[in-house]
Amino acid sequence: MLQSPDFEESFTPETFSLEKFYFTIQFREIYVPKCCILIMAAPQPAMMLPREIVHDSVSLAHKPGAYIHYSLARGPDTDTPPILVVFLNGLMTDKPSWLPVMTGIIRQRRGLSPGFPTMLAYDRYGQGLTTDRDPQDSGKDEGYGHDCADAAVDLHHLISHIATGKALPRLILVANSIGCAIARLYAQEHPVAAVLFLDSIMANSDFDFWPDPDRRHFDIDELPEDVTIEQMREQRAKFVAMFRPDVINNEGLDRRNLFRLLPYSDQPMLGTEGNRPWVTVVGHDFQTFAEESMKTMGTPVSLTMRYSNPIWRQYNRGLAKLTNPKYSKGPFQALNCGHFIQKDDPNLVVDETLDLVDKIRLENSVTW
Repeated sequence: MLQSPDFEESFTPETFSLEKFYFTIQFREIYVPKCCILIMAAPQPAMMLPREIVHDSVSLAHKPGAYIHYSLARGPDTDTPPILVVFLNGLMTDKPSWLPVMTGIIRQRRGLSPGFPTMLAYDRYGQGLTTDRDPQDSGKDEGYGHDCADAAVDLHHLISHIATGKALPRLILVANSIGCAIARLYAQEHPVAAVLFLDSIMANSDFDFWPDPDRRHFDIDELPEDVTIEQMREQRAKFVAMFRPDVINNEGLDRRNLFRLLPYSDQPMLGTEGNRPWVTVVGHDFQTFAEESMKTMGTPVSLTMRYSNPIWRQYNRGLAKLTNPKYSKGPFQALNCGHFIQKDDPNLVVDETLDLVDKIRLENSVTW
């Protein structure tokens, strides 16, 4: 197990002699045996991780021999029953993307009573530091192994490993992108206290929401004035090649049945009547997302603003209906954030996560 030292200090990487390091795109975990752990979120300066965050791996009981890597910060156990916040990755991020959020929560609540909650971030099979593949993928078509329902089962086993006490923890699931689909599937089978959706994947979409200029009776007025028919064909081809559910990803997570697992954004509701969870829905900033799509995919801003943003907004409105209105917050846009909200504005995610923590504590008459 790797653990941070008993102090925190800002510094530059050059001040240390690094014996061993690991880095990921944009966010880096740098491991120094018997020394320290730090995180860099470009272009911000390096920041020491709190000593409370430790890193370990586990072979889950239902899939022995394959190890999942995780980062864990155990709270001071002032909550009864305990609260456990679990962070769920998308397809294109791994657990280091949540470390600034975990750090912010610890720093805000360290030394207070009640203090910060126990928090868990992890890499699914075949993702990030979890280099082991999902054992159940063996014998299946290359790239089409486990699905999101299987990932939800894995999550349950991981939570069971972390929650070693007799009292079941009150779960807060904080999820981004396809992690939101996994969170919903988990919450359909197990009790959760709250869910924070951060720019959820549209689980029932094949991402073919653009006008088809080659269909019969196509109307040129369906396109913005600055978009040509050839540009529209090019965008449709790009999105099919990158986002269609049958496109293979590095971790072998099969998305082809996701539209059947979650055919609607607003149902089934989470929890049971009389025991609905708190739900907060946060979406990307429309303008920021449109500009990022232009940079990364060459998608004209006008296309994103006319088609994908309104469809995503409608989907998020459905997510807000997964609980009773009095427990629902949002959807609202994360100012200046693209799809990966936890990376673009970790402070916002800190605030929204703590908002849910405080609501749950107040529900249970915790004395402040």
